[in-house]
Amino acid sequence: MITRLPLGVLAVALVAGCSTPGPPEALIFIDGRAVAASGDTLLAFSRQGTNEITVRDRRSGAVYARGTADLSSPHHIQEVGGTWYVSDVLEGRAEVVVFSPGWEVVRRIDLAGLASAPHQFAVLPDGRVVVEAADGRLTVVGEDGDSTFALVEQGPRTGLLAGARGGVLHGVPGISITLYNELGNIRWRLPWEWHEGTYATDMAVDGQGRVHILVGEETEFGRSSFVAFQLSPTTGEVIRWSQPSNAATYIVKRMGEILPDSSARWLREPEG
Repeated sequence: MITRLPLGVLAVALVAGCSTPGPPEALIFIDGRAVAASGDTLLAFSRQGTNEITVRDRRSGAVYARGTADLSSPHHIQEVGGTWYVSDVLEGRAEVVVFSPGWEVVRRIDLAGLASAPHQFAVLPDGRVVVEAADGRLTVVGEDGDSTFALVEQGPRTGLLAGARGGVLHGVPGISITLYNELGNIRWRLPWEWHEGTYATDMAVDGQGRVHILVGEETEFGRSSFVAFQLSPTTGEVIRWSQPSNAATYIVKRMGEILPDSSARWLREPEG
């Protein structure tokens, strides 16, 4: 059973008074996928087997389907300055589709032959997209050509990427987890120890800027058990974690408590 995140660091207690006030709760993972937040206003997420992005208004509880005419197999989402970035694979070609605040397509960024993991990317504050290339680099994909963002150590598994604190969070299971600033300089790096039978599902950054990682483990009964961890965005230390659960859907409470939840209630509008 998973009882801690194998990051090789000491889990430390978080003083409740240090938490940033926010909504009573926030969805951070749904069915194993990270949820993108637009401040305290909107949540957006994809679901396996659909070609739409589900957007939930946190103020009214209204739920909308977006991108159905423009997406094939969306997965990872990030919002920057009202613009939405969504990974997609169409006829075997990976791309990031950029949407306006009104969910109209602004442009498509071709990742074919470049990204080692088609659905993993991070967006910098100026709108540049960073992906993990197969040659041991984090690469900025630009309209005027590609450039090296940072050199990274490769592991047996492809890495996870998320935009965090104005930079890029890059986790490579079995190697390290690193937060880079917007220039590609390291803010912090910690070893990420790994154990057979466990797997990293996704990384999420909530509307309060808190960093979360979802880790799964195959049990002896052939089912998966999941634990969600919260990392300090300033040091990378583990500061909270959930109890193991068979669910891969998690919320974080205002003061940081992480709890398993039902995906169904986030897909329907509140009654009354």
